[in-house]
Amino acid sequence: MKLDYKRTLLVGLAFMTISSFWQLYDFVIPLIMLKAFHIGDTVAGVVMSLDNVLALFMLPLFGSLSDKTHTGIGRRMPYILIGTAAATVSMLLIPYATNERKITLFIVALGLVLISMALYRSPAVALMPDVTPKPLRSKGNAVINLMGAVGGIMVLGLISVLAPQKDNINYWPLFLCTAGIMIVGIVVLALTINEPKLVKKMRLDSAAMGIDVEEAQEGNETTTVQQKLPPEVKRSLIFILISISLWFMGYNAVTTAFSKYALKALDIAESRSALILMIAQITAIISFIPVGIISSKVGRKKSILFGVTVLTVVFATAAFYKAYSPLMFVSFALAGIAWASINVNSLPMVLEMSKGSNVGKYTGYYYTFSMSAQVITPILSGYLLEKVGYFTLLPYGAIFIGLAFFTMLMVKHGDSKPIMPAAKIEAFDTAD
Repeated sequence: MKLDYKRTLLVGLAFMTISSFWQLYDFVIPLIMLKAFHIGDTVAGVVMSLDNVLALFMLPLFGSLSDKTHTGIGRRMPYILIGTAAATVSMLLIPYATNERKITLFIVALGLVLISMALYRSPAVALMPDVTPKPLRSKGNAVINLMGAVGGIMVLGLISVLAPQKDNINYWPLFLCTAGIMIVGIVVLALTINEPKLVKKMRLDSAAMGIDVEEAQEGNETTTVQQKLPPEVKRSLIFILISISLWFMGYNAVTTAFSKYALKALDIAESRSALILMIAQITAIISFIPVGIISSKVGRKKSILFGVTVLTVVFATAAFYKAYSPLMFVSFALAGIAWASINVNSLPMVLEMSKGSNVGKYTGYYYTFSMSAQVITPILSGYLLEKVGYFTLLPYGAIFIGLAFFTMLMVKHGDSKPIMPAAKIEAFDTAD
């Protein structure tokens, strides 16, 4: 059984639109607060954590609701379509509020767009495992993350060309172009992916591989009885969720504040700092598919431990840069490879412990812990930036990511299982 890469790329369009928005949000919103509204780093950190506060309850909520939703276009697609439409409309209020320097409207616009994005993030991510058998999900998640990186790199490319310089606060071109990427991506997804048909195909493929798929039937209100996790599996689930929180504490702090850190601590222009982050995205794109294949051979846990180690070393050593250096591109290229090794495997490890009928719920668990970290880390790291100094950013990231290495050692379940080939000749194919 091979992964259908074309189909998975199309499914990944939903995640591409999500990543496009968040790349714009994480890079531009801190600069808007600094340049247009003169908001301090600690308060800015609080504002940047609002999306994660909402996500704490909205992502599990909409993940679980989509598990129970039955429509002619599927369980996840209604949330994806409605969420994207609402997000693209409300996000355009942000540059208007910025140009008019209306801080109340700016905060309201942020609230609306964050609610809209939360509406469809869990359903969009759950769509891939819905249509992909469990043993293929590391490869599938590699493709999904590749599409997310494509979305991010497109926006970083736009920023490097269209970012206003110095005190200029006209961000209209960036928001309009990002909204266009989101609309086109979801239209193509809706026209090419038949969710109910692909879910049925996944069940048949899983049965052919001898995999038990406990799934709620379309149109049937009753779902399968949820079995309690064995204690040892529950322990592994808890430790991997803690690990997810830790590496997001470190990684999100760096990516969210890097545009300000580069500008104020290293005197690097917005366009160049965008290029540095874009290098990380490019190397992640190049790495996602190979990482998915390698993980199928060496295991998800070993791949994550490798990524955590490399990322810790990269952030720790990058703290020694005192001004722009071409070596920064090397550092962030390695960071991209490391983050790919972590990101490709973490969600599939969580979902490996789920049943087919609660994929959305377990996706919500993943986001609850990743977003909990991202509620705390902008505030904590922002306080350190403002009260201690910008030099704290990269060591902060290295410390939290390094701690995740030790919690991951406690995870004993969720690794990939080999596919039993339906025919002998398939034994020569790559197993996941």
